Amino acid sequence: MNFDWSPEQVAFRAELGAFADSVLPEHRAADPRHISSAEGVELSKWFVRELSDRGWLAPHWPQEFGGLDDTWRHIILGEEMWSRGEPRGPQYMNVNWIAPLILLAGTDEQKAQHLPRIRAGDVFWCQGFSEPEAGSDLASLRTRAVRDGDEYVIDGQKIWTSYAHVADFCFLLARTGPAGGRHDGISVFLLPMDRPGIEVREIPALAGEHQFHEVFLTDVRVPASCLLGEEGKGWRLVRQLLTYERVGSPRYAAAALALDELAVWARVNGVLDDPVVLRALGRARASCEVARLLTYRAMDDRAKRLPPGGPAYTARAAMVRAERDVATAAAATLGQSALEEDSIYERQLNSSMTAGVATGTYEVQLNLIARLCLGLPRR
Repeated sequence: MNFDWSPEQVAFRAELGAFADSVLPEHRAADPRHISSAEGVELSKWFVRELSDRGWLAPHWPQEFGGLDDTWRHIILGEEMWSRGEPRGPQYMNVNWIAPLILLAGTDEQKAQHLPRIRAGDVFWCQGFSEPEAGSDLASLRTRAVRDGDEYVIDGQKIWTSYAHVADFCFLLARTGPAGGRHDGISVFLLPMDRPGIEVREIPALAGEHQFHEVFLTDVRVPASCLLGEEGKGWRLVRQLLTYERVGSPRYAAAALALDELAVWARVNGVLDDPVVLRALGRARASCEVARLLTYRAMDDRAKRLPPGGPAYTARAAMVRAERDVATAAAATLGQSALEEDSIYERQLNSSMTAGVATGTYEVQLNLIARLCLGLPRR
C-alpha cells in the first residue's frame, strides 16, 4: 500500500487546516471537545453547517446523495478536525456510520427524511445500544419492540447513552422476536426522541457533564416506517456499523494533539531532557503513529470495497492504546501538576476511558483479534 498523498489530497488537507485554524480559536470557550450546554450545541451545528456549505462534510457518501465516493477524503477530514479539537460531537457519528447504514438498508422514504438533514448538519443523533444487563454483550439486550398494526410499541432501558439530552433521533436496538440464536430477533429503529414515553436522565461521570445518560422507554409508539432493514435481521447491520465506527474516528489525531501540548509543557518547564519523560513521550508518539498506519490499512480495504475484517479490530485497539499511552506520558511528564483541574493528564485520562469502552471495549477488540485474526481457540 502506498501511503503517499496525491497533490489534490495535500491541497484538500491544507484547505481544511487553514479553515479550522481561522475559525476555531475564537470558539474555544465553548469547549469543542464535548456537547454539554446550549452554547455547545449551537457551536456544533454552526461548525458542521460551515463544513457542509463547503462540500466537505460527507466526502465518502455516494455522489447521488451529495458525496464524492472518496474514502480518503473522509479520513483526511477526520484527522484535520480531530487534531484541532473540533466541536462536531455527535454529528461525527451521523456522517460516519448512521448515514452509511441508512444508505445500505434504508427505504427511499428514510433516505429522503434523514440524509439531507445529516448532510446539512442540523440534526443530532444518539445510539441506543448498551443496557444494564447488556453492555459489551449486545446480544443480551432486553429492550423489546412489539408490532401493533402500523406501529411498534417499545419498552426497555438504555444506558451510557451519550448526547441523549440533545438528540433528535436515536439509533435504537430492540428485540422484535424470539432469539433462536444469540443474535436472532434483533431489529434497528430510527427512533424520534420526542415520542411520548421517553425519559432521559443524566449519569454523573468523571468524563464531564452530559457525557452519559439513561434512557427509559415506556410504551413508546413509533410508526413501522421507523424500522431500518428487515425485522429481526438487525445484527448484520450492527456488525457493519461497528466496523464503520471503529476506524471512522481518528482518535490518534486528538491524542497526538495532546502529546504536542505535553511536549511544549515539558520544554517550558525544563523536564524535556529527563530520560523517564523522554521514554514516555517517545512511546506515546510511536503508539499514535502505529494507530494511524493501522487505520490507513483498514481504510484502504474500505476504499477497495473489500469486506470488513481484522484491520478494523487492530486499528481500534491501537487507537485505545495510543490514547492510554498519551495519558501515561502526561502523568510521567507533569508530576504533581497532573493532579490540577483540567490538566492535560485529566483531559487525556477522560478521553482514554471513553475510547476504551466505545464500539466495544478494548478487551472485546483484543478477543476479536485473537479469534478472527490469529485463529486462537476460545477458552
